[in-house]
Amino acid sequence: MSLQFRRVLIKISGEALSGDKGTGYDIAFVTSVCESVKQCLEEGAQIGIVIGGGNFWRGVKDGAGKIERVSADRMGMLATAMNCMAVKDVFRQCGVDARVMTAMDIQGVGERHDVSRAIEYLEAGKVVLFGCGTGHPFFSTDTAAALRAAEIGADAILLAKNIDGVYSADPRKDPTAVKFDEISYQEVLSRRLQVMDSTATSLAMDNHLPVLVFALKDPMNIGRVLRGERIGTLVHE
Repeated sequence: MSLQFRRVLIKISGEALSGDKGTGYDIAFVTSVCESVKQCLEEGAQIGIVIGGGNFWRGVKDGAGKIERVSADRMGMLATAMNCMAVKDVFRQCGVDARVMTAMDIQGVGERHDVSRAIEYLEAGKVVLFGCGTGHPFFSTDTAAALRAAEIGADAILLAKNIDGVYSADPRKDPTAVKFDEISYQEVLSRRLQVMDSTATSLAMDNHLPVLVFALKDPMNIGRVLRGERIGTLVHE
């Protein structure tokens, strides 16, 4: 089956990397994600990835009012860099060339983010892992994913989450919550649905980037979404 989306930006939460442990890494699960991405590359996909840092530090949420917002956010950026380094090495063990690009200068961790170089890597079949968010406090990794997707000219943003789509409410708290097959950016914003933060949603909308929300519990879902299978929820105009 041919790919519906050729160049994509995948946003993976840091929590997803930890599996059932909640913190750190579930290496077996990370390996399965990397193997799924490898299969997509072999089919001709070009893939950039933004990873959150929640398996180590959730920014201001973990600061508990004791750590200033700017410091808390920068700690979160460093957590994403650690995740990028770990996933890069797992990719390489799977036989995939992966490069880390960071939004802050961190010697020995990755290259400073450069859009032209990132696109060169993608076109050469390499996975690009974008670390440190946007490089600025007050912006989430969701916003970083939308920004990097726009910069590299992605066909879509793949939002790989611990939940299998967009619901009218949190299905873990509200048993009457209804799952959407499709929903518009405007409705996401007006209903304040927890898909991405409002900045990221607006950025995706302004750049006409469809967002596909799906469960990462089965890593093979990445390939299914790229091939156009209707799983999860499509957020679009």
